[in-house]
Amino acid sequence: MKVLGIDIGGTGIKAAIVDTKTGELITERHRIATPKPATPKAVAKVVKEMVNYFHWKGAVGCCFPTIIVDGQCKHHGNLSPDWLDVKVDKLFKKECGNHFFVSNDADLAGVAEISLGAGKDVKGKVFVITIGTGIGSGLFYNGKLIPNVELGRIYHTDGKIIEKFVADSTRKKEDLSLEEWAKRLDIFLTHVKTLHTPKMYILGGGISKKYDKFKQYLTVDIPVEVAKFKNNAGIIGAAMFAHKKTKK
Repeated sequence: MKVLGIDIGGTGIKAAIVDTKTGELITERHRIATPKPATPKAVAKVVKEMVNYFHWKGAVGCCFPTIIVDGQCKHHGNLSPDWLDVKVDKLFKKECGNHFFVSNDADLAGVAEISLGAGKDVKGKVFVITIGTGIGSGLFYNGKLIPNVELGRIYHTDGKIIEKFVADSTRKKEDLSLEEWAKRLDIFLTHVKTLHTPKMYILGGGISKKYDKFKQYLTVDIPVEVAKFKNNAGIIGAAMFAHKKTKK
């Protein structure tokens, strides 16, 4: 089945039409910069622009970079505080007319990777870690999603969350070399190992494209695999999520 998947991030909103059986992008990926400030009204306007760009009339799957419970935003994350308690699925449906199925971005990236990608058929506990503007984390046990596990909000130092120490946006802001940044990532992965003892990490987000340039700086003794679908995993997982919901 073909479904439009949209991935809303802190810096960009990306979308494509996806073959939900294979994970293949049927169209070229289209990207629009996330509005600043990223208020509900501003983001909904861009989502409508995206739906119109693809001339899409059916259901839409959507990744959202915050905690989402039954379509409702429970934390604003790196977006505007105005998102708190907003029913994101209803907001987008009102703006666009389409039915929207919305969930956490890392969770949905994980759906793609566990179903069709690097985590396929892997038993035990697997974390899908997406690193970009912030840190997303999807937890799977024997292929089943345990939703809304926000590892990026672990406290690190001086009352700051670890996301502010490890995110790719921090690497750029502080002009860190890949070696300097990777050593921070290693601290994070090692700490999560102590807390959760996962069987595997799957690394996604924009930074995953550079993995071969920094993997030698990681010492954590848990296997780290790059997401098969790299930065498209969210789009693919969102489309798969919507397809599953429409079948019910």
